[in-house]
Amino acid sequence: MEKVVKTADEWRELLGADAYHVCREKGTERAFTGEYYNEHSPGKYLCRCCGEVLFDAATKYDSGSGWPSFYQPVAEEVVAVNRDTSHGMVREEVVCARCDAHLGHVFPDGPAPTGLRYCINSLSLSLDKDED
Repeated sequence: MEKVVKTADEWRELLGADAYHVCREKGTERAFTGEYYNEHSPGKYLCRCCGEVLFDAATKYDSGSGWPSFYQPVAEEVVAVNRDTSHGMVREEVVCARCDAHLGHVFPDGPAPTGLRYCINSLSLSLDKDED
């Protein structure tokens, strides 16, 4: 996988202020406000920064958290997980493996078959809906 690298100014121009804050500055959107938290259309969720396919809508579920939640990525190699000790907590940060965009966090309280909950910011995603 070829890495996508841009300057901060290039990312700002591409993303806009809110998505830049989440994707490049490791921000988060407020619960229950994101574009995709209550989305149920079939399709693929892509990284808003580089277009890499990250999650299939078939693995999305309602976790009650207020963020889009998935029990697995489309492939292990499309995301990377980093230890996050910010905000006085220890969490597992999820980033796009291709461009290092901050996506959200993964928790060990998800459904079968993985037991994982990838809790992802809508601002870090774009949805490519399946055609009817």
